[in-house]
Amino acid sequence: MNYKSTRDNDISVGAAEAIRRGISKEGGLFVPERMPWLSYNDLNTLASSDYVSRAADVLGRFLDDFSSADIIDSVTKAYTREKFETESIAPIYELNSSMYMLELWHGPTCAFKDMALQLLPHLLCKAVLILGEKKTVVILVATSGDTGKAALEGFKDVEGTKIMVFYPEQGVSPMQKLQMVTQEGENVFVCAIKGNFDDAQNGVKAVFTNNEVIDNFEKSGLVLSSANSINWGRLSPQIVYYISAYCDLIKNKRICCGEPINIVVPTGNFGNILSAYYAKKMGIPVNKLICASNSNNVLTDFLRTGIYDRNRPFYTTISPSMDILVSSNLERLLYDLSACDDKKICGFMKELTEKGVYEVDSSIKTSLNEQFWSGCCDDAATNETIKNYFTKYSYVCDPHTAVALNVYEQYKQETADVTKTIIASTASPFKFAGDVLYAIEGERPVEDEAGLISLLSSIAMQRAPKQITALFNKQERFNGSCEKTEMIKTIFSALKIDNIN
Repeated sequence: MNYKSTRDNDISVGAAEAIRRGISKEGGLFVPERMPWLSYNDLNTLASSDYVSRAADVLGRFLDDFSSADIIDSVTKAYTREKFETESIAPIYELNSSMYMLELWHGPTCAFKDMALQLLPHLLCKAVLILGEKKTVVILVATSGDTGKAALEGFKDVEGTKIMVFYPEQGVSPMQKLQMVTQEGENVFVCAIKGNFDDAQNGVKAVFTNNEVIDNFEKSGLVLSSANSINWGRLSPQIVYYISAYCDLIKNKRICCGEPINIVVPTGNFGNILSAYYAKKMGIPVNKLICASNSNNVLTDFLRTGIYDRNRPFYTTISPSMDILVSSNLERLLYDLSACDDKKICGFMKELTEKGVYEVDSSIKTSLNEQFWSGCCDDAATNETIKNYFTKYSYVCDPHTAVALNVYEQYKQETADVTKTIIASTASPFKFAGDVLYAIEGERPVEDEAGLISLLSSIAMQRAPKQITALFNKQERFNGSCEKTEMIKTIFSALKIDNIN
Protein backbone atom coordinates (compact mmCIF):
# COMPACT_ATOMS: atom_id res chain seq x y z
CA MET A 1 0.00 0.00 0.00
CA ASN A 2 1.28 3.46 -0.89
CA TYR A 3 0.66 6.75 0.88
CA LYS A 4 -0.36 10.04 -0.69
CA SER A 5 0.22 13.55 0.56
CA THR A 6 -2.86 15.56 1.52
CA ARG A 7 -1.43 18.52 -0.42
CA ASP A 8 -0.07 16.81 -3.54
CA ASN A 9 -1.67 13.71 -5.04
CA ASP A 10 1.33 13.21 -7.33
CA ILE A 11 3.42 12.23 -4.30
CA SER A 12 3.18 8.53 -3.50
CA VAL A 13 5.50 6.71 -1.09
CA GLY A 14 5.61 3.37 0.69
CA ALA A 15 4.84 2.92 4.37
CA ALA A 16 8.50 2.85 5.40
CA GLU A 17 9.20 6.17 3.70
CA ALA A 18 6.02 7.76 5.09
CA ILE A 19 7.06 6.78 8.61
CA ARG A 20 10.69 7.82 8.17
CA ARG A 21 9.77 11.23 6.73
CA GLY A 22 6.95 12.00 9.15
CA ILE A 23 5.63 14.80 6.96
CA SER A 24 5.71 15.36 3.20
CA LYS A 25 8.22 17.84 1.80
CA GLU A 26 5.56 20.42 0.89
CA GLY A 27 3.92 20.22 4.32
CA GLY A 28 1.19 17.71 3.56
CA LEU A 29 0.37 14.68 5.73
CA PHE A 30 0.67 11.12 4.50
CA VAL A 31 -2.53 9.09 4.24
CA PRO A 32 -3.11 5.53 2.95
CA GLU A 33 -4.35 5.34 -0.63
CA ARG A 34 -7.09 2.96 0.51
CA MET A 35 -8.53 1.78 3.82
CA PRO A 36 -8.29 -1.95 4.64
CA TRP A 37 -11.59 -3.64 5.48
CA LEU A 38 -12.38 -5.88 8.45
CA SER A 39 -15.27 -8.27 7.90
CA TYR A 40 -17.42 -9.54 10.74
CA ASN A 41 -15.53 -12.83 10.48
CA ASP A 42 -12.29 -10.88 10.94
CA LEU A 43 -13.69 -9.10 13.99
CA ASN A 44 -14.87 -12.34 15.58
CA THR A 45 -11.43 -13.85 15.00
CA LEU A 46 -9.72 -10.82 16.53
CA ALA A 47 -12.11 -10.97 19.49
CA SER A 48 -10.52 -14.27 20.52
CA SER A 49 -6.98 -12.84 20.22
CA ASP A 50 -4.85 -10.81 22.61
CA TYR A 51 -3.82 -7.18 22.08
CA VAL A 52 -0.45 -8.00 20.51
CA SER A 53 -2.07 -10.27 17.92
CA ARG A 54 -4.73 -7.68 17.14
CA ALA A 55 -2.08 -4.99 16.66
CA ALA A 56 -0.01 -7.21 14.37
CA ASP A 57 -3.06 -8.03 12.25
CA VAL A 58 -4.31 -4.45 11.89
CA LEU A 59 -0.90 -2.87 11.29
CA GLY A 60 0.03 -5.59 8.83
CA ARG A 61 -2.83 -4.41 6.62
CA PHE A 62 -1.29 -0.91 6.46
CA LEU A 63 2.45 -1.57 6.47
CA ASP A 64 2.89 -4.01 3.63
CA ASP A 65 6.52 -3.15 2.90
CA PHE A 66 7.35 -4.33 6.41
CA SER A 67 7.71 -8.10 6.76
CA SER A 68 5.36 -10.00 9.05
CA ALA A 69 8.38 -10.78 11.21
CA ASP A 70 9.20 -7.05 11.49
CA ILE A 71 5.68 -6.19 12.61
CA ILE A 72 5.37 -9.08 15.06
CA ASP A 73 8.78 -8.25 16.54
CA SER A 74 7.79 -4.59 16.90
CA VAL A 75 4.44 -5.12 18.60
CA THR A 76 5.80 -7.88 20.83
CA LYS A 77 8.52 -5.56 22.14
CA ALA A 78 6.18 -2.57 22.48
CA TYR A 79 3.22 -4.14 24.28
CA THR A 80 4.43 -6.07 27.32
CA ARG A 81 3.01 -6.51 30.78
CA GLU A 82 6.22 -5.06 32.20
CA LYS A 83 5.59 -1.79 30.36
CA PHE A 84 1.80 -1.60 30.69
CA GLU A 85 1.23 -3.42 34.00
CA THR A 86 -1.76 -5.24 32.52
CA GLU A 87 -2.06 -8.18 30.14
CA SER A 88 -4.88 -6.50 28.21
CA ILE A 89 -2.70 -3.39 27.49
CA ALA A 90 -5.78 -1.20 26.85
CA PRO A 91 -8.43 -2.52 29.27
CA ILE A 92 -12.13 -1.76 29.20
CA TYR A 93 -13.74 -0.69 32.49
CA GLU A 94 -17.53 -1.00 32.64
CA LEU A 95 -19.16 1.96 34.40
CA ASN A 96 -22.68 0.76 33.67
CA SER A 97 -24.48 -1.32 31.05
CA SER A 98 -24.04 1.36 28.36
CA MET A 99 -20.79 3.18 29.29
CA TYR A 100 -17.35 1.65 28.92
CA MET A 101 -14.09 3.40 29.80
CA LEU A 102 -11.26 2.53 27.42
CA GLU A 103 -8.27 3.05 29.71
CA LEU A 104 -5.31 3.99 27.53
CA TRP A 105 -2.95 5.12 30.29
CA HIS A 106 -1.40 2.00 31.77
CA GLY A 107 1.92 2.47 29.94
CA PRO A 108 5.30 3.90 31.02
CA THR A 109 4.20 7.57 31.11
CA CYS A 110 0.59 7.04 32.23
CA ALA A 111 -0.96 8.64 29.12
CA PHE A 112 -2.57 7.35 25.93
CA LYS A 113 0.42 8.49 23.87
CA ASP A 114 2.29 5.40 25.11
CA MET A 115 0.00 3.25 23.01
CA ALA A 116 1.69 4.56 19.87
CA LEU A 117 5.02 5.84 21.12
CA GLN A 118 6.16 2.56 22.59
CA LEU A 119 5.75 1.14 19.09
CA LEU A 120 6.91 3.98 16.83
CA PRO A 121 10.66 3.69 17.61
CA HIS A 122 10.61 0.05 16.50
CA LEU A 123 8.74 0.89 13.31
CA LEU A 124 10.99 3.85 12.57
CA CYS A 125 14.21 1.89 13.03
CA LYS A 126 12.92 -0.86 10.78
CA ALA A 127 11.80 1.74 8.20
CA VAL A 128 15.33 3.15 8.09
CA LEU A 129 16.72 -0.34 7.48
CA ILE A 130 14.14 -1.02 4.76
CA LEU A 131 15.15 2.22 3.01
CA GLY A 132 18.86 1.43 3.37
CA GLU A 133 19.68 4.74 5.06
CA LYS A 134 22.78 5.18 7.22
CA LYS A 135 22.12 8.59 8.76
CA THR A 136 21.07 9.40 12.32
CA VAL A 137 17.35 10.13 12.59
CA VAL A 138 16.46 13.27 14.54
CA ILE A 139 12.96 13.18 16.02
CA LEU A 140 11.42 16.63 16.52
CA VAL A 141 8.39 16.84 18.78
CA ALA A 142 6.07 19.63 19.85
CA THR A 143 4.03 18.67 22.90
CA SER A 144 1.14 20.05 24.90
CA GLY A 145 2.10 17.71 27.71
CA ASP A 146 1.82 13.97 27.19
CA THR A 147 3.33 13.36 23.75
CA GLY A 148 6.69 14.76 24.81
CA LYS A 149 7.30 12.40 27.71
CA ALA A 150 5.90 9.40 25.84
CA ALA A 151 8.16 10.11 22.86
CA LEU A 152 11.19 10.67 25.10
CA GLU A 153 10.59 7.41 26.88
CA GLY A 154 10.00 5.52 23.65
CA PHE A 155 13.14 6.79 21.91
CA LYS A 156 15.40 6.87 24.98
CA ASP A 157 18.82 5.46 23.99
CA VAL A 158 17.46 3.93 20.76
CA GLU A 159 20.50 3.47 18.55
CA GLY A 160 20.67 5.71 15.47
CA THR A 161 18.22 8.29 16.83
CA LYS A 162 18.18 11.61 18.67
CA ILE A 163 14.99 13.15 20.04
CA MET A 164 14.24 16.81 20.77
CA VAL A 165 11.06 17.91 22.53
CA PHE A 166 9.65 21.44 22.82
CA TYR A 167 6.82 22.29 25.23
CA PRO A 168 4.99 25.54 26.16
CA GLU A 169 6.68 27.00 29.24
CA GLN A 170 3.42 27.79 31.05
CA GLY A 171 1.19 25.27 29.29
CA VAL A 172 1.82 21.87 30.91
CA SER A 173 0.97 20.47 34.33
CA PRO A 174 3.65 20.28 37.04
CA MET A 175 3.72 16.49 36.70
CA GLN A 176 4.03 16.62 32.91
CA LYS A 177 6.92 19.06 33.24
CA LEU A 178 8.62 16.93 35.90
CA GLN A 179 8.35 13.88 33.67
CA MET A 180 10.12 15.67 30.81
CA VAL A 181 12.82 17.62 32.62
CA THR A 182 14.00 14.50 34.51
CA GLN A 183 14.12 12.36 31.38
CA GLU A 184 17.02 9.92 31.25
CA GLY A 185 18.92 8.95 28.09
CA GLU A 186 21.98 10.12 26.19
CA ASN A 187 20.12 10.96 22.98
CA VAL A 188 17.39 13.20 24.44
CA PHE A 189 16.92 16.99 24.63
CA VAL A 190 14.06 19.00 26.16
CA CYS A 191 13.38 22.73 25.93
CA ALA A 192 10.53 25.04 26.95
CA ILE A 193 9.06 27.53 24.48
CA LYS A 194 8.03 31.02 25.52
CA GLY A 195 4.61 30.67 23.91
CA ASN A 196 1.77 28.17 23.65
CA PHE A 197 1.52 24.73 22.05
CA ASP A 198 0.56 26.13 18.66
CA ASP A 199 3.79 28.16 18.66
CA ALA A 200 5.78 25.01 19.37
CA GLN A 201 3.89 23.00 16.76
CA ASN A 202 4.26 25.69 14.10
CA GLY A 203 7.96 25.92 14.86
CA VAL A 204 8.45 22.18 14.40
CA LYS A 205 6.45 22.18 11.15
CA ALA A 206 8.55 25.08 9.86
CA VAL A 207 11.71 23.05 10.34
CA PHE A 208 10.35 20.23 8.17
CA THR A 209 9.66 22.57 5.26
CA ASN A 210 12.86 24.66 5.54
CA ASN A 211 15.18 23.50 2.75
CA GLU A 212 18.21 25.27 4.21
CA VAL A 213 17.75 23.50 7.53
CA ILE A 214 17.28 20.15 5.80
CA ASP A 215 20.44 20.72 3.73
CA ASN A 216 22.42 21.45 6.90
CA PHE A 217 21.06 18.31 8.50
CA GLU A 218 22.08 16.18 5.53
CA LYS A 219 25.60 17.64 5.53
CA SER A 220 25.84 16.64 9.18
CA GLY A 221 24.66 13.07 8.54
CA LEU A 222 21.20 13.67 9.99
CA VAL A 223 17.64 13.21 8.71
CA LEU A 224 14.41 14.55 10.20
CA SER A 225 11.36 12.68 11.37
CA SER A 226 8.50 13.33 13.78
CA ALA A 227 6.83 11.53 16.67
CA ASN A 228 3.76 13.78 16.66
CA SER A 229 0.55 12.35 15.27
CA ILE A 230 1.38 13.98 11.95
CA ASN A 231 3.54 10.83 11.49
CA TRP A 232 1.56 7.88 10.14
CA GLY A 233 3.65 5.54 12.28
CA ARG A 234 2.30 7.36 15.31
CA LEU A 235 -1.32 7.58 14.15
CA SER A 236 -1.86 4.04 12.85
CA PRO A 237 -1.23 2.28 16.20
CA GLN A 238 -4.03 4.38 17.67
CA ILE A 239 -6.50 2.80 15.25
CA VAL A 240 -5.70 -0.54 16.86
CA TYR A 241 -7.07 0.23 20.31
CA TYR A 242 -10.51 1.23 19.03
CA ILE A 243 -10.74 -1.99 17.05
CA SER A 244 -9.46 -3.90 20.08
CA ALA A 245 -12.03 -2.25 22.35
CA TYR A 246 -14.86 -3.29 20.04
CA CYS A 247 -13.47 -6.84 20.00
CA ASP A 248 -13.32 -6.86 23.81
CA LEU A 249 -17.00 -5.91 23.98
CA ILE A 250 -17.75 -8.86 21.68
CA LYS A 251 -15.52 -11.18 23.70
CA ASN A 252 -17.16 -10.13 26.98
CA LYS A 253 -20.64 -10.56 25.47
CA ARG A 254 -21.54 -6.90 25.95
CA ILE A 255 -22.41 -6.54 22.26
CA CYS A 256 -22.99 -8.78 19.28
CA CYS A 257 -20.66 -8.46 16.31
CA GLY A 258 -22.16 -5.81 14.03
CA GLU A 259 -23.91 -3.94 16.83
CA PRO A 260 -23.21 -0.19 16.55
CA ILE A 261 -21.45 1.80 19.26
CA ASN A 262 -20.59 5.43 19.96
CA ILE A 263 -17.05 6.59 20.68
CA VAL A 264 -16.27 9.68 22.77
CA VAL A 265 -12.80 11.20 22.51
CA PRO A 266 -11.30 14.23 24.30
CA THR A 267 -9.08 15.79 21.68
CA GLY A 268 -7.10 18.88 20.77
CA ASN A 269 -4.93 17.97 17.80
CA PHE A 270 -7.65 15.67 16.37
CA GLY A 271 -5.34 12.65 16.01
CA ASN A 272 -7.05 10.45 18.60
CA ILE A 273 -10.56 10.91 17.24
CA LEU A 274 -9.29 10.65 13.66
CA SER A 275 -8.00 7.19 14.59
CA ALA A 276 -11.52 6.28 15.71
CA TYR A 277 -12.83 7.60 12.37
CA TYR A 278 -10.36 5.37 10.52
CA ALA A 279 -11.44 2.40 12.66
CA LYS A 280 -14.99 3.11 11.52
CA LYS A 281 -13.84 3.21 7.89
CA MET A 282 -12.20 -0.18 8.43
CA GLY A 283 -15.53 -1.71 9.44
CA ILE A 284 -16.17 -0.97 13.12
CA PRO A 285 -19.88 -0.04 13.21
CA VAL A 286 -19.80 3.39 14.83
CA ASN A 287 -23.06 5.27 15.19
CA LYS A 288 -21.54 8.60 16.27
CA LEU A 289 -18.06 9.95 16.89
CA ILE A 290 -18.36 12.43 19.77
CA CYS A 291 -15.63 15.07 19.86
CA ALA A 292 -15.01 16.61 23.30
CA SER A 293 -13.17 19.91 23.73
CA ASN A 294 -12.30 22.12 26.68
CA SER A 295 -12.59 25.93 26.64
CA ASN A 296 -10.36 25.97 23.55
CA ASN A 297 -13.39 24.88 21.57
CA VAL A 298 -12.22 25.51 18.00
CA LEU A 299 -13.07 21.92 17.02
CA THR A 300 -16.55 22.09 18.56
CA ASP A 301 -17.36 25.19 16.55
CA PHE A 302 -15.88 23.75 13.37
CA LEU A 303 -17.76 20.47 13.52
CA ARG A 304 -21.01 22.36 14.12
CA THR A 305 -20.56 25.14 11.55
CA GLY A 306 -17.93 24.04 9.04
CA ILE A 307 -15.93 27.20 9.84
CA TYR A 308 -12.47 26.74 11.32
CA ASP A 309 -11.40 29.93 13.08
CA ARG A 310 -8.30 30.05 15.24
CA ASN A 311 -8.71 33.80 15.76
CA ARG A 312 -9.97 33.49 19.31
CA PRO A 313 -8.70 33.70 22.89
CA PHE A 314 -6.34 30.95 23.99
CA TYR A 315 -7.10 29.45 27.40
CA THR A 316 -4.73 27.66 29.73
CA THR A 317 -6.87 24.97 31.34
CA ILE A 318 -6.62 22.03 33.73
CA SER A 319 -6.74 19.73 30.67
CA PRO A 320 -3.56 21.10 29.05
CA SER A 321 -3.09 18.41 26.40
CA MET A 322 -6.17 19.87 24.72
CA ASP A 323 -5.05 23.50 24.86
CA ILE A 324 -4.67 23.75 21.09
CA LEU A 325 -6.13 26.09 18.46
CA VAL A 326 -4.57 24.56 15.32
CA SER A 327 -5.57 20.89 15.02
CA SER A 328 -3.10 19.38 12.57
CA ASN A 329 -4.81 16.05 11.96
CA LEU A 330 -8.03 17.69 10.85
CA GLU A 331 -6.29 18.05 7.49
CA ARG A 332 -6.39 14.28 7.03
CA LEU A 333 -10.14 14.16 7.69
CA LEU A 334 -10.82 17.00 5.25
CA TYR A 335 -8.76 15.25 2.58
CA ASP A 336 -10.89 12.14 3.00
CA LEU A 337 -14.22 13.99 3.06
CA SER A 338 -13.28 16.05 -0.02
CA ALA A 339 -12.70 12.89 -2.08
CA CYS A 340 -8.91 13.39 -1.88
CA ASP A 341 -8.99 16.88 -3.41
CA ASP A 342 -5.42 18.04 -2.73
CA LYS A 343 -6.02 21.45 -4.33
CA LYS A 344 -8.94 22.10 -1.99
CA ILE A 345 -6.85 21.11 1.02
CA CYS A 346 -4.03 23.41 -0.07
CA GLY A 347 -6.57 26.22 -0.28
CA PHE A 348 -7.90 25.57 3.23
CA MET A 349 -4.40 25.43 4.73
CA LYS A 350 -3.33 28.58 2.89
CA GLU A 351 -6.33 30.46 4.28
CA LEU A 352 -5.60 29.13 7.76
CA THR A 353 -2.00 30.34 7.55
CA GLU A 354 -2.78 33.73 6.06
CA LYS A 355 -6.13 34.59 7.67
CA GLY A 356 -6.52 32.12 10.51
CA VAL A 357 -9.89 30.97 9.21
CA TYR A 358 -11.44 28.86 6.45
CA GLU A 359 -14.88 27.45 5.66
CA VAL A 360 -15.53 24.07 4.07
CA ASP A 361 -18.15 23.48 1.40
CA SER A 362 -21.67 22.14 1.92
CA SER A 363 -20.86 18.52 1.03
CA ILE A 364 -18.15 18.37 3.70
CA LYS A 365 -20.47 20.06 6.22
CA THR A 366 -23.09 17.39 5.53
CA SER A 367 -20.54 14.62 6.11
CA LEU A 368 -19.34 16.22 9.34
CA ASN A 369 -22.89 16.41 10.68
CA GLU A 370 -23.56 12.78 9.76
CA GLN A 371 -20.44 11.38 11.36
CA PHE A 372 -19.68 13.65 14.33
CA TRP A 373 -21.28 15.29 17.33
CA SER A 374 -19.28 17.86 19.26
CA GLY A 375 -19.36 19.63 22.59
CA CYS A 376 -17.12 21.45 25.05
CA CYS A 377 -16.88 22.27 28.73
CA ASP A 378 -14.91 24.69 30.88
CA ASP A 379 -12.79 23.97 33.95
CA ALA A 380 -15.71 24.41 36.37
CA ALA A 381 -17.76 21.77 34.54
CA THR A 382 -14.68 19.54 34.33
CA ASN A 383 -14.23 19.72 38.12
CA GLU A 384 -17.91 19.00 38.70
CA THR A 385 -17.71 15.95 36.45
CA ILE A 386 -14.67 14.54 38.25
CA LYS A 387 -16.51 14.84 41.57
CA ASN A 388 -19.79 13.43 40.24
CA TYR A 389 -18.22 10.30 38.76
CA PHE A 390 -16.20 9.71 41.91
CA THR A 391 -19.33 10.06 44.04
CA LYS A 392 -21.55 7.95 41.79
CA TYR A 393 -19.17 5.25 40.60
CA SER A 394 -16.09 5.58 42.86
CA TYR A 395 -14.28 6.13 39.57
CA VAL A 396 -11.42 8.63 39.61
CA CYS A 397 -10.66 10.25 36.26
CA ASP A 398 -8.22 12.88 35.07
CA PRO A 399 -9.43 16.26 33.69
CA HIS A 400 -9.16 15.23 30.01
CA THR A 401 -11.30 12.16 30.58
CA ALA A 402 -13.72 14.29 32.58
CA VAL A 403 -14.15 16.58 29.58
CA ALA A 404 -15.14 13.52 27.53
CA LEU A 405 -17.61 12.36 30.19
CA ASN A 406 -19.16 15.81 30.47
CA VAL A 407 -19.63 16.17 26.72
CA TYR A 408 -21.10 12.67 26.55
CA GLU A 409 -23.67 13.70 29.16
CA GLN A 410 -24.51 16.70 26.97
CA TYR A 411 -24.90 14.40 23.98
CA LYS A 412 -27.26 12.04 25.81
CA GLN A 413 -29.36 14.93 27.07
CA GLU A 414 -29.70 16.38 23.57
CA THR A 415 -30.25 13.14 21.64
CA ALA A 416 -31.61 10.60 24.17
CA ASP A 417 -29.35 8.10 22.38
CA VAL A 418 -28.86 4.89 24.40
CA THR A 419 -26.32 3.26 22.08
CA LYS A 420 -23.53 1.55 24.02
CA THR A 421 -20.59 3.92 24.20
CA ILE A 422 -16.83 3.75 24.59
CA ILE A 423 -15.21 6.74 26.31
CA ALA A 424 -11.48 7.19 25.68
CA SER A 425 -9.79 7.67 29.06
CA THR A 426 -6.53 9.31 28.08
CA ALA A 427 -4.44 9.84 31.23
CA SER A 428 -4.00 8.57 34.76
CA PRO A 429 -5.60 10.84 37.37
CA PHE A 430 -2.28 10.74 39.25
CA LYS A 431 -0.70 12.86 36.52
CA PHE A 432 -3.05 15.66 37.61
CA ALA A 433 -3.33 14.85 41.32
CA GLY A 434 -3.71 18.45 42.49
CA ASP A 435 -6.54 19.27 40.09
CA VAL A 436 -8.31 15.97 40.75
CA LEU A 437 -8.09 16.47 44.53
CA TYR A 438 -9.39 20.01 44.19
CA ALA A 439 -12.36 18.72 42.19
CA ILE A 440 -13.18 16.03 44.74
CA GLU A 441 -12.30 17.80 48.00
CA GLY A 442 -12.75 21.46 47.08
CA GLU A 443 -9.16 22.24 48.06
CA ARG A 444 -5.55 21.19 47.68
CA PRO A 445 -4.72 20.10 51.22
CA VAL A 446 -0.98 19.99 50.50
CA GLU A 447 1.15 21.80 47.95
CA ASP A 448 3.97 19.45 46.97
CA GLU A 449 3.33 16.96 44.16
CA ALA A 450 4.48 13.95 46.15
CA GLY A 451 2.07 14.80 48.96
CA LEU A 452 -0.81 15.34 46.53
CA ILE A 453 -0.22 11.96 44.91
CA SER A 454 -0.08 10.21 48.30
CA LEU A 455 -3.32 11.85 49.37
CA LEU A 456 -5.12 11.00 46.13
CA SER A 457 -3.97 7.41 46.46
CA SER A 458 -5.55 7.27 49.91
CA ILE A 459 -8.83 8.88 48.86
CA ALA A 460 -9.16 6.85 45.66
CA MET A 461 -7.99 3.66 47.38
CA GLN A 462 -5.62 3.05 44.49
CA ARG A 463 -1.88 2.61 44.36
CA ALA A 464 -0.20 5.45 42.48
CA PRO A 465 1.69 4.24 39.40
CA LYS A 466 5.34 3.53 40.16
CA GLN A 467 6.26 5.47 36.98
CA ILE A 468 5.05 8.61 38.76
CA THR A 469 6.23 8.01 42.32
CA ALA A 470 9.75 7.22 41.08
CA LEU A 471 10.08 10.71 39.52
CA PHE A 472 10.67 12.44 42.84
CA ASN A 473 14.02 10.70 43.24
CA LYS A 474 15.30 11.86 39.85
CA GLN A 475 17.44 14.88 39.09
CA GLU A 476 16.22 17.65 36.77
CA ARG A 477 18.33 17.64 33.61
CA PHE A 478 16.62 20.16 31.33
CA ASN A 479 15.62 23.60 32.57
CA GLY A 480 16.29 25.72 29.49
CA SER A 481 13.82 27.79 27.47
CA CYS A 482 13.88 29.73 24.22
CA GLU A 483 11.82 32.25 22.31
CA LYS A 484 9.55 30.73 19.68
CA THR A 485 11.61 32.50 17.01
CA GLU A 486 14.81 30.83 18.27
CA MET A 487 13.79 27.18 17.82
CA ILE A 488 16.00 26.47 14.82
CA LYS A 489 19.01 28.05 16.51
CA THR A 490 18.30 25.99 19.63
CA ILE A 491 18.03 22.78 17.61
CA PHE A 492 21.31 23.43 15.80
CA SER A 493 23.06 24.27 19.05
CA ALA A 494 21.85 21.10 20.77
CA LEU A 495 22.91 18.98 17.80
CA LYS A 496 26.26 20.80 17.58
CA ILE A 497 25.66 21.85 13.97
CA ASP A 498 27.83 24.90 13.33
CA ASN A 499 27.16 25.73 9.68
CA ILE A 500 23.78 27.45 9.86
CA ASN A 501 23.06 29.04 6.47
